[in-house]
Amino acid sequence: MQKEQDRRKIALFVVVAALVLALDQLSKSWARNNVIEIELLPGFLNFIYVGNYGSAFGLFANQTFLLISITITSLVIILLFLRHLYRATTLSFVSTGLILGGALGNLIDRLRFGYVTDFIDVHLGNLFHWYTFNLADTAIVIGIFTFIYYLCCSGLFSKVYEHGRRSKD
Repeated sequence: MQKEQDRRKIALFVVVAALVLALDQLSKSWARNNVIEIELLPGFLNFIYVGNYGSAFGLFANQTFLLISITITSLVIILLFLRHLYRATTLSFVSTGLILGGALGNLIDRLRFGYVTDFIDVHLGNLFHWYTFNLADTAIVIGIFTFIYYLCCSGLFSKVYEHGRRSKD
């Protein structure tokens, strides 16, 4: 019974990662071929094609080898972590699937083009302008927050806190 549940969780992880990867690559291909600038919600949301040579918030611009190395290392850590999540909840598998699919989507762009295709532009008129991003970035952020939520619900943080208090006493 437990092995069947484990297989279902792993299958869900693979499906989520594959779906994120497919949607990300399709949307980026569409953006590269069709978007110059499209105003979807005036004063709030545009699609605009941007080649991002850095990472989040433009950090490490033109450091493609470093960014590829960090991404591959992160993917290995996710897969190793997943191997030890055999008793974890469905939420942890979905969240790691989101992170893996998003990371693979951005890695593919870096390997193919030397940059990541971004196209979602959120702003509040001229008052606030967020960095342009893509579906892979969105999946990674949602995956990270849901994984943190899973860790909080699992009691891991309270166990670490209690262990730290006992070692000081």
